[in-house]
Amino acid sequence: MPPRIRWSLSALAILAGCASPQRATIPTAPVAPTAPTAPTAPRVEPAPGPGADRPPTPVPRNAPAPVLPVLGPPKPVRTLAELRMQAALRLVAASPQLTYMTESPPVLLAIPVLEVELHPDGRVKRIHVIRKPGQALDTVQLAIDAIHRAAPFGDVSRMPKPWKFTETFLFNDDRLFKPRTLD
Repeated sequence: MPPRIRWSLSALAILAGCASPQRATIPTAPVAPTAPTAPTAPRVEPAPGPGADRPPTPVPRNAPAPVLPVLGPPKPVRTLAELRMQAALRLVAASPQLTYMTESPPVLLAIPVLEVELHPDGRVKRIHVIRKPGQALDTVQLAIDAIHRAAPFGDVSRMPKPWKFTETFLFNDDRLFKPRTLD
């Protein structure tokens, strides 16, 4: 019999003996001494930081991998306006589950601003964070990942240098974004 059960039975017998006028004894086998266990400290959850007001959504272990959309080849662009519009449309097409196309709420969760520098063929050369939000800092990484999914952005070699564009990401409370170019 495990020591814990023996101890429980012994304690129960003692308590039962206190309640009745006759004392009952239960024979027990000698108990081997156990090593003292260190007291366990109560679990302390870290204080949530800015933007950590919601727990992450759990993903079931057997959930299928998300299906990523296949983007067609980008069109060559000649102006900055064409580049920004094509980039915004590709951002939405590459991340349909992470975007919203309704009207932006009056109060947004976060507004990161990124500058994207491109190679002549439209691949991402460098991403520079121009503005980090004051809260929900994870939205910066969500925006960077969205840019990488949407790349390449089209042949920019016919555009004047520098081959850069800036995009503002409007994140709502559900951590869905909308490129400001499409707002």
